[in-house]
Amino acid sequence: MSRHRNAQSARDAHIATLRAVIAVLVIACGGMWYGWQAAPKDLTINIPPDLRTGSTQKWWEKPPSSVYAFTTYVWQQINRWPSDGQKDYKRNLYAYQPFLTSSCQAELAEDYTFRNQRHELEGRERSVFEIPGRGFSNEPTGPGSVEIVSRDEWIVNLDLAVKETYSGTSIRDVYMRFPLRVVRADDDPQHNKWGLKIDCLARPTERLEIPDQEGNT
Repeated sequence: MSRHRNAQSARDAHIATLRAVIAVLVIACGGMWYGWQAAPKDLTINIPPDLRTGSTQKWWEKPPSSVYAFTTYVWQQINRWPSDGQKDYKRNLYAYQPFLTSSCQAELAEDYTFRNQRHELEGRERSVFEIPGRGFSNEPTGPGSVEIVSRDEWIVNLDLAVKETYSGTSIRDVYMRFPLRVVRADDDPQHNKWGLKIDCLARPTERLEIPDQEGNT
């Protein structure tokens, strides 16, 4: 009888031990699940374009190449009207507002209203893109340059081709320089992972004369 009781007690103790192990595993799995959920899904890393000589960089610094890439992308997308400027321009201003300062947003909204009242948007298609050979440059001034005003402010000189058509007919085909002011903005990483905002033009735009391969402008 005592042997039966000892066997039953050993079984109950083993079952209790297994239950304790299962409880610990459940708690551990819950902790790992919480850590997985809390971990950031995206990380923004600014890497200089040339690492052959190595790079030392403070975490808060924004490389000029990253500032240039951000400015080019956002400005190009805002000025991309694939079918109808009246609808596309307005939609772009809403979609890209996290990448614009409030003053720049108001300035572009005013520009939209002015153009729309002059019937310069309806049915108009527009695109802007980098002029070949005039991308990012490490030079302090000139095409593709990024002027460092302070730790939190830059002026990016974008040399872009601007093409506009209406009903399939080209109505504008020019080269322009856009000196855009860019400021640091780390306040909304959920919607703006760049941590930068465009503050519109720092100076008036310039009309460029770019010679073609045959030397014509």
